[in-house]
Amino acid sequence: MNLLRRLRHLPRPRTPRTLRARLTAGLVVLLAVSCAAVGVAAVVELNGFLTGRLDQQLQQTGPSFPQSLEHGKFKPSDRDGDEHGDTRRQAAGTFGARLLKGQVTNAAVIPSGADPDLTVALTARDRAALAALPVDGRGHTVRLSSIGGYRLLAWTGRDGDILVTGLPLEPVRATVHRLELVAAGVFGLALAAAGVAGALWVRWSLRPLSRVADTATRVSELPLASGEVALPPRAPEPDPHSEVGRMATAFNRMLGHVEDALTKRHASEERLRTFAADASHELRTPVASVRGHAELALLHPGPVPPEVTRALRRIAAESSRMGEMVDDLLLLARLDAGRPLERQPVDLTRLILDAVTDARAAGPDHRWTLDLPEEPVTVTGDTHRLHQVLANLLANARLHTPAGTKVTVTLETDGPGAVLHVHDDGPGIPADIQPGVFERFTRAEHRRRADAPGGGAGLGLSIVSAVVEAHGGTVALESRPGATTFTVKLATTATP
Repeated sequence: MNLLRRLRHLPRPRTPRTLRARLTAGLVVLLAVSCAAVGVAAVVELNGFLTGRLDQQLQQTGPSFPQSLEHGKFKPSDRDGDEHGDTRRQAAGTFGARLLKGQVTNAAVIPSGADPDLTVALTARDRAALAALPVDGRGHTVRLSSIGGYRLLAWTGRDGDILVTGLPLEPVRATVHRLELVAAGVFGLALAAAGVAGALWVRWSLRPLSRVADTATRVSELPLASGEVALPPRAPEPDPHSEVGRMATAFNRMLGHVEDALTKRHASEERLRTFAADASHELRTPVASVRGHAELALLHPGPVPPEVTRALRRIAAESSRMGEMVDDLLLLARLDAGRPLERQPVDLTRLILDAVTDARAAGPDHRWTLDLPEEPVTVTGDTHRLHQVLANLLANARLHTPAGTKVTVTLETDGPGAVLHVHDDGPGIPADIQPGVFERFTRAEHRRRADAPGGGAGLGLSIVSAVVEAHGGTVALESRPGATTFTVKLATTATP
């Protein structure tokens, strides 16, 4: 039981993972099975052939030796023959025995060399085996305790006794064992050579497949999600009638379809960006005109009915909001088009202080805290756009959390980068909205603050993401009830 438990906990052999390794292993396994089958067949055939030769020798010599044992103990002088039997043709190691009424009366073995001792000690088990030997004219294999395995043949004697003669199996087993060793060595070398040659052959045969895999790897590393993408050269196409050739052809055809789809998508996105930029640019003038006329009407000195005054103020407020939305859309269109931003050193610490001061003035009912490093942190970028990132994050925390919420702005350095955290202990962002929170026009149906105004078009966080990415940074969100954190990472600039 302990052994079984240990075997269960032994690590299982690892199967090859690559197709090349599997094909090579399969080839070697098939060859090993074939070699084993050939080896077993050769060993079995040789063993049967040599055993048959022993049976032939026993048939040819007949019961000469056991007949010499009929009338008493065989003496050394009798080795040259007497009237009861001729033993001159008997090989060394020949066994002879005489049985009468199922009992062994005499047993001897012709020794090798000049050794005169012919006696052999038989155990009770040996005597029982000799007594059970059938008299059918065929050889039978019996193992005797003192002299080993023998091929025995029994005859019926003239006096009603049983005469048994036999030859040792040791020469047969030695020959068979030698064949086993030779076969194991030859087949082992053949398997090793076949494994190496098979691995080289499989590797050569699968070279087109490796090239297809390399091409697929290069395609997977391309930024297919944005911008115009130039796909790598197509994979070479070998014999189209082979499986690898058909796969390479299908893969190249698929790459062609992908390239056409990417080209059409890029053209469509370019038209959309152009339309958004043109529309935003064209809307700025009429929106500004509407706002200006509304403010001018509010400044009229004459009496104006209260309803008209209220309507003019709403027109001014909404035109101002629309102007901000147009500016945001125009900024996103420019960032999508890859318009370069300003690249100059920006004191991020000072920028945070100014943004938090503005936020504190806009939201005095919130608790604003700062956690800044002692030394200024400088990044390379556009001052105005980075300020817009901070303002949008702070406005998001102010507008979507209830009064009394604590908002903490933390700035720290992390190796070659600066890390900004904007954390609040408000109700959190719903889990179903978080995956698309940085997408455009994303707005929560159930806002984090029950009394939050409905303004905003859902562009604030998308501008944060676009500006940060344009600076080569990243922005991430972690939110749960009672803890919402926006994390912005930017590359720092060494301070002179």
